[in-house]
Amino acid sequence: MDDEELSVAAHPLASPGYGKRSAPGQKPPTSSDFAHLPPREASIAGYIDRLTDGADISVKTLAKVLPEYGQCALRTALNNLVRAGHLRRGREHTLGDGPQQWVTRTWWSRTARDDEWWAAFQRGDVPEDKPRRQTLSRAYVLLAALGREVPMMSLSAGECGVLAPLVDEWFERGATEQQVRIALTAGLPETVHRPLALARTRLTTKIPPPRTEPYRPPLRILECARCGDPARPEALRDGECGPCRGEAVPERPTAPLPAARVHAHAAATKAAAGLRPERSHA
Repeated sequence: MDDEELSVAAHPLASPGYGKRSAPGQKPPTSSDFAHLPPREASIAGYIDRLTDGADISVKTLAKVLPEYGQCALRTALNNLVRAGHLRRGREHTLGDGPQQWVTRTWWSRTARDDEWWAAFQRGDVPEDKPRRQTLSRAYVLLAALGREVPMMSLSAGECGVLAPLVDEWFERGATEQQVRIALTAGLPETVHRPLALARTRLTTKIPPPRTEPYRPPLRILECARCGDPARPEALRDGECGPCRGEAVPERPTAPLPAARVHAHAAATKAAAGLRPERSHA
């Protein structure tokens, strides 16, 4: 293993659930994947592409592992990769039984995508990979990070590979990463002699039932590469919003909404939040 491969293997992971996320439907890697990019961007793109999903690809972390580039140069290079169609930043709404929240996402595509493809991806119109392909690296990253949270449950690379298919099955049944972590770490004995055996037993005996609800595409918002503001799918060109491209912002209507529309909107908002509408005293 050469120095570059060692660097990729030792690259820091982001917190569970964050970090690099591979976009679906990419072509197999070739030596000419990034030949259309300038040398600096091609080198950085090649490095990011070899990282596993869940790797920390923030500017600060990349500057530590790629010391030949400063943070300013890396920030510019990443923005250029956005314009070239390889990278998008945004937020995604988490689903499941746990707390509902918007989390930061960084999506990576070895295959350069145009604005229309990324817009479809944001709307959920691009088919995801098969569940097992989609969740293998996600499962491995969760298991590899387990020892950082609970040292007595540290697992080797081989053990993570053995257990990953069991975690995949949890994900396919709708379990969240937090639910898997709790199942593996809650109520541990004072000493764990065989973390692999304990984890296998818990993943097998505590597995939730198969989910019955239909698949719902995730809610996603892509952000402008320059200002970081969220934007509608059709508003981003080369990853930048209209105002950042110098386009005029349309004026908002100043006329107030009719009272009936205001009350209807408020009632719909409360209903979506699970609140009962107020009774009219008129």
